[in-house]
Amino acid sequence: MAEYSHELKIPKERIAVLIGKSGEEKKKLEEVTKTKLNVDSTEGDVTISGDDPITLFSAREMIKAIGRGFNPEIAILLLKQDYAFELINIQDYAKTKNDAIRLKGRVIGSEGKSRRVIESLCEVYISVYGKTIGIVGELGMVSIARRAIESLLSGSPHANVYRWLERQRREVRRTELEGPIELKEEVRDGADDIGEEDPGDTDKSS
Repeated sequence: MAEYSHELKIPKERIAVLIGKSGEEKKKLEEVTKTKLNVDSTEGDVTISGDDPITLFSAREMIKAIGRGFNPEIAILLLKQDYAFELINIQDYAKTKNDAIRLKGRVIGSEGKSRRVIESLCEVYISVYGKTIGIVGELGMVSIARRAIESLLSGSPHANVYRWLERQRREVRRTELEGPIELKEEVRDGADDIGEEDPGDTDKSS
């Protein structure tokens, strides 16, 4: 039987989370994905090997999620067929370092409000870590959460994004769609809101 392998790098400070106390998390991940992990703690390099390309992909996505700030209990949800991991690079929307800090703060919100609202309305998990924003959840809802976060990064007022999310949530519940959810509309800025910051905005990052 052919063996497949994949190499990836995660932040060195996340290696301890991947391995876990006495190697428990690493062992659990290997068991549930039927793969073998070789971890270089000094460089942050991880090699995954196994004989099933599908479980290898799942293991890779789980390790990527752990590397971007998620705990293993959330990352393991990616074993579910209808779950997905999405990553947004804040630098794609920022021209300067200060821009990146401000945008990070927009997504987190004052005392974490914005992140909590998106997580609640989309029933997803969000991790703002370093220069990235990660999302874990059901495939269709991850797409909606991503659109909302990208809108915030592009300057849409928080209130507009929240209203859009609420409409999307109602539409999902009403139709009870199966499989990927088709977004019914874009997030639109009101003419009077263009360029305005929401009163609840903060430049603080967690």
